[in-house]
Amino acid sequence: MKHPAFTGTQPAVVVVEISDPTAVGAGIELVEQDAVQLQPLPLRARRVIVRLGASAVVYYSTNRRVRTRTSARRGLLAYVTFGPKASGTVNGLPVSAGLMLAAAPDSEAIFVADAGYDSITFLLSPDEIRAHLTARLRESEFRLPRGVESLQVDRDNAQKLFEWGKRLVDTAAWQPALFNERDAERQAAHVELVELLLGVLGGAHDFEPSHSDRTRQAQTSIVKIAEEFALSHSDDHLYVSDLCKVAGVSERTLEYAFKEVMRLTPVTYLIRLRLHRVRRALLAATQGSTTVSTVALDWGFWHFGEFSRAYKDCFGELPSDTLRRKPGELQT
Repeated sequence: MKHPAFTGTQPAVVVVEISDPTAVGAGIELVEQDAVQLQPLPLRARRVIVRLGASAVVYYSTNRRVRTRTSARRGLLAYVTFGPKASGTVNGLPVSAGLMLAAAPDSEAIFVADAGYDSITFLLSPDEIRAHLTARLRESEFRLPRGVESLQVDRDNAQKLFEWGKRLVDTAAWQPALFNERDAERQAAHVELVELLLGVLGGAHDFEPSHSDRTRQAQTSIVKIAEEFALSHSDDHLYVSDLCKVAGVSERTLEYAFKEVMRLTPVTYLIRLRLHRVRRALLAATQGSTTVSTVALDWGFWHFGEFSRAYKDCFGELPSDTLRRKPGELQT
């Protein structure tokens, strides 16, 4: 059984070393991802994709605290397991080795990953999971997740699934020809993946958040509302008052939510977010099509000296250096 998302001209194995947060979503058609680095440079993140015919396995790790907004594309169901030392949150709920994330197709998850975080995501068709469980008379166990859900699973089984995925991506990164050139190996790995995943899901149940978890979920929602409002009003000069109004909270609550979730004040975080958008625009531009000052003004930076200093502190180079890059020159 093949899935359209896993067919095409892409090699089965793709390894990407990421040093620029604005490039985190480049070159991956299975997942849509946007990232903001929350700690100083240098960023060293890694992504390994292994396509197995009817499924795909994606490994991700980071050495710096980052915020990512991630969703699976093309009608894919995603299950995420976490490394034994991974910490952070997803949609406000804690990340741990005893939890698994289930995400319906096209559902967005907001990850705040701490330094040292790593995870394995398994992508496959919901129809395949349903078909296997139906054949085993276990169809009552399957339902599509409503958006993004955290599942409480057996910790040992979850770690076995993570470790299997890690062995797969390590082997694929070391010997890509094993999967790029051998359909039999891809099929064998896919069967192993399905069997391991169904075993873990057999004992899964809904995660019951604590009071503090619910508080963090509410804080994450406040941050998301403020962030989306700021991005959709890039031409406006926003006050913190505007963010309080749209989120329906006091200044103190807004400030506390940003510090708890992002460990930055609202103003500091939104400046960093706009800097990331400037960089993305500069990298997409060709010489002569725009200027640094034009892009900076588009994102609300009018003091060019302060803007250039903040940009260099964030990305390690001046915005003019970014604009002078040739298309495709960025090393990730």
